Amino acid sequence: MPMLMSNNQLKQLNLNKSDALTFYPPKGIFKIVYQALILPNLPEPFHYLNFISLIGQPRIPICYNASAITTTAIDTATVLVSSSVATVGHLKSYSAKEQCQFEIDRYQFLDIDDIQVQSTNYYFKRVDDELSCQLRVNTHSEIENHSALQWGVADYWYAKCQCEGEITYKKQKYEIQTQGVLKHARAVYLPFIAFHFFTYQIVQIRSDLQIILSELRNQWNNIIFSRIEIQYDQQQIILYDDQVIFDVTRVYPKVQTPNGREMYLAREFIWQCQENDQVTFHLKAQSRGDYKFGLAAGYVGSFNYQLRWKEETYEGSGYCEYIDCRPLHWQEKSKTEQILDQIPHFQPYLCKK
Repeated sequence: MPMLMSNNQLKQLNLNKSDALTFYPPKGIFKIVYQALILPNLPEPFHYLNFISLIGQPRIPICYNASAITTTAIDTATVLVSSSVATVGHLKSYSAKEQCQFEIDRYQFLDIDDIQVQSTNYYFKRVDDELSCQLRVNTHSEIENHSALQWGVADYWYAKCQCEGEITYKKQKYEIQTQGVLKHARAVYLPFIAFHFFTYQIVQIRSDLQIILSELRNQWNNIIFSRIEIQYDQQQIILYDDQVIFDVTRVYPKVQTPNGREMYLAREFIWQCQENDQVTFHLKAQSRGDYKFGLAAGYVGSFNYQLRWKEETYEGSGYCEYIDCRPLHWQEKSKTEQILDQIPHFQPYLCKK
């Protein structure tokens, strides 16, 4: 049974900034490639913007979007460009072989979506009648996190970034300048892995303070990880991954996804962390109801939040990815059962802690 690499083993990969920022198009055993730009805190009417490409459909329930497949799962490439504004064409689906071109410094999806890299600058472009964008992204900061799974089956990195450019919505142009997150991952075409619930959220409190919150569960509702990462500029990440609680307190009426799966989307939720029996981090959030399908097998949207952390209070807007492919009896559990889920935490073998 493969185990996760240690930090020392990770350092031996020599995945430094210049190496990590190199594009990895699908090649050899690495059939799955993921690239994402997330801007979590934009002015109205957008609130957020994401530009997410996924080449290949992994055999993982939270990643598998059958409705986007036109040829085969491994040949399917999708690009999601969405924000809080109303759109219907935010998800584009392509044949990787017939409609895309992938190189070490460029991904091109027909003449609609385009991602390029030049040194530490990335360029993201979508041409669309509904929502278009032309963005330049710079990653001055060091790579914040990178990981690999044993046997070299996957690697992943993300970095804080600065973004500027133009968004066009309904023929009106908006200039933006903001902070965000740039992510890249690649993996072999792994056998089936039972990951059934995933949420990934970003709160950009100010230019020098960013919080990433994430949780992953399997089909039996066991928590694989639940963590809060707090990043100050020029400082080491503060990581909470023990006694972290994510609790959905209200949901929207049940929806049926284009894949035919029934799902409850979070309407109100909290994140909480305790240290020495004291609550040191408490975030309460309310969804804007702007969820859009197309993030793999789930949705993306935004929320308002109120945060208390280390005797300080903050409020603002956040970004949310939410996928719940668990059987409905887990989605509809009582509060008592949710609390019992927190102990003990089951840790599977193919996931970075």
